[in-house]
Amino acid sequence: MQTLISILAGIALLVWGTHIVRSGVLRVFGGNLRGVLAQSVSGRPQALLAGVGVTALVQSSSATALILSSFVSHKMMALAPALAIMLGADVGTSLVVQVFSFDLSWLSPLLIGVGVILHLSRKATRAGQIGRIAIGLGLIILALQTILQAARPFTQAAGVQVIFGSLSGDSLLDLLIGALFTVFAWSSLAVVLLTAAFVASGLIGLKVALFLVLGANLGSGFVALLATAGSGAAGRRVALGNLLFKLAGCVFTLPLLALITDALAWLDPDPQRLVVNFHTAFNLLLAVTLIFFTAPVARLVERLLPDDPQKAAAAQARNLDPDALDTPALALANAAREALRIGDVIERMLGGVLEATRTNDGKLARELRRMDDVVDELYTSIKLYLTQISREALDERESRRWAEIMSFTINLEHVGDIVEHIVDDLEQKKISQGRSFSEAGLKEIEELHGRLMATLRLALNVFLSGDLKSAQLLIAQKAEFRDLERAYAGTHLDRLAWQTPESIETSSLHLDIINEFKRINSHFCAIAYPILEEAGVLARSRLRTDVAEAPARNGGGLPDGAQSEKT
Repeated sequence: MQTLISILAGIALLVWGTHIVRSGVLRVFGGNLRGVLAQSVSGRPQALLAGVGVTALVQSSSATALILSSFVSHKMMALAPALAIMLGADVGTSLVVQVFSFDLSWLSPLLIGVGVILHLSRKATRAGQIGRIAIGLGLIILALQTILQAARPFTQAAGVQVIFGSLSGDSLLDLLIGALFTVFAWSSLAVVLLTAAFVASGLIGLKVALFLVLGANLGSGFVALLATAGSGAAGRRVALGNLLFKLAGCVFTLPLLALITDALAWLDPDPQRLVVNFHTAFNLLLAVTLIFFTAPVARLVERLLPDDPQKAAAAQARNLDPDALDTPALALANAAREALRIGDVIERMLGGVLEATRTNDGKLARELRRMDDVVDELYTSIKLYLTQISREALDERESRRWAEIMSFTINLEHVGDIVEHIVDDLEQKKISQGRSFSEAGLKEIEELHGRLMATLRLALNVFLSGDLKSAQLLIAQKAEFRDLERAYAGTHLDRLAWQTPESIETSSLHLDIINEFKRINSHFCAIAYPILEEAGVLARSRLRTDVAEAPARNGGGLPDGAQSEKT
């Protein structure tokens, strides 16, 4: 039992070390890596090499799949080049296996020690993040050593030998076991190296080991598919296409297995090295032969995973004309119109929140979460469109408008996230348990919700017109909303004191909702500040004059009873 726990702990440490390396590399080189991937679409060889290099750095083909999924989802890259990059990513992972197949136990403490010193002493710097990468690499090596050492006595157990002895070379069974192990470990790296160790110890035969390696490759395709499960249909196509490539590779490799094994045995007859070399050879042959079929596979995958017409239409940008980018004023007007579309989606989401609160409608709650995906898609489209406008070609007024549009869309995207959080809380704390707010509590939420909707409409008008009086009114409403939220929080506590059953059951949810409404209101009102600042009517300090002067009169500190004046 202790041996099994050690193996599981080693696998967990391996996954964690890979995560640390991936996050560290993306923080240090993320922009450059994404740039390399985005610019590698000019030809198949470039795409293949980009996949090899990027995946060798991030230590995970599933991480590369996630990046490519985002690119394909936002139409920054076509599906066929993305599939070519994924073929290179699989070659990159096989090269990583080659490196870790050697005895690097001496390197693990050195990497961890140097990494900890760098990361703790210079945490916020580039050197600190490089230290983080070193820690991750050290943990990967340590994890692999832990798994291999724990597996040695494990392989001597009579029951284990019987189980592995039953693997007599049934290709489909062995492929399935290798794939399942890879999904369980979330890494083909551990499965391939463990298989090589099993061959070296004589626990399994070479033929079984090669089938397990093929299964590990197939399993890594399922891992990428699971990693991109939260993406839209366009994003999932990258992982599905890559899985189809791996499946085709397994089918075509099985009849040629004996021939490939003989060729690799001539190169290096050691069974352990042969397993690792077979893994590399499989991915190299896959990349070289299937690189010419990326376009037809892309068309097949698009038929297998079509876009949801309703969702695609809702999330499709309608006003972002690329031909207008050379005319900044027109491009900004296009972006502003698209931002108003986000406002319309947010308005529908907020209306749905109140309806779900009243009726405990779980289906509506799920629909609201899907609407947040639409907000995210539109926000990303606007952001990418704005970044393509030449900032040098903008005059001072256009630069301010550019910043206003960007800030407004960011705030609306935050609102979408907050609404999604409210919906999650409603499902967990109210809908799933069939609870209800008290009559008074529901009226308070409805009152705040009505004011929130009015604020949103006023904010959209301010964003569109830039009217100073409307901006001042928006800030005044923000102060009124804050005071009302405080008052309703107090009356809710009074109901708790009177032991109102509904209030007791939904207390935390009630307070969370009205607090989240206040946050949403603040995001809506943020559009007013640039207009007030430009007009010169925005105060430099949020403290009253008498409070601001008090420290000078009293030798520092606020006077007793003084309060800050928030807008």
